[in-house]
Amino acid sequence: MEDRVRVKEVKVLSDDWYVLKKTIFDFRRRDGSWQTISRETYDRGNGATILLYNRDRKTVLLTRQFRFPAFVNGCRNGMLIEACAGLLENERAEDAIRRESEEEIGYILGPVTKLFEAYMSPGSVTEKLHFFIAEYDASSKRVEGGGDANHGEEIEVLEFDLDEALQMIDIGEIQDGKTIMLLQYVKLKRIID
Repeated sequence: MEDRVRVKEVKVLSDDWYVLKKTIFDFRRRDGSWQTISRETYDRGNGATILLYNRDRKTVLLTRQFRFPAFVNGCRNGMLIEACAGLLENERAEDAIRRESEEEIGYILGPVTKLFEAYMSPGSVTEKLHFFIAEYDASSKRVEGGGDANHGEEIEVLEFDLDEALQMIDIGEIQDGKTIMLLQYVKLKRIID
């Protein structure tokens, strides 16, 4: 891709919640011709997500919280069931997910396993997510959790049997992409048998 993109103009459209930019660039096609393209990108930083699981009980911990974009796009009450996640905030991905786990669900993590990284909506959002899993048990719950009210968070912690959570995907109760990926990963890799 070297020498396939020549940026001509970058214009900041919004720098409120995150940064929305409009970029005009020339793109060299496979046949060698150049095409001028205009794209908007939403830069919210990179993030991390984690699925906490209990192998003995065959359960997973998820959250439920209000998501305004989902509400605007037809989710009846805007409440989504999700894996714990958050932005890196200039931290290593593992440090960020430890912070988010404590803040959102109240669990202090032991060893975590990084699975992979993925772009969740690469057509318009710059964010890359770092995916993790970790085991939990009752002794891991050490603080209240519930999110940061100063950021508008009001997070409910939910525990589901893994098979129940997978069925919730089928019936549309879980619609969050990162959560679906983590649940399916745990099932496919037989992390919980």
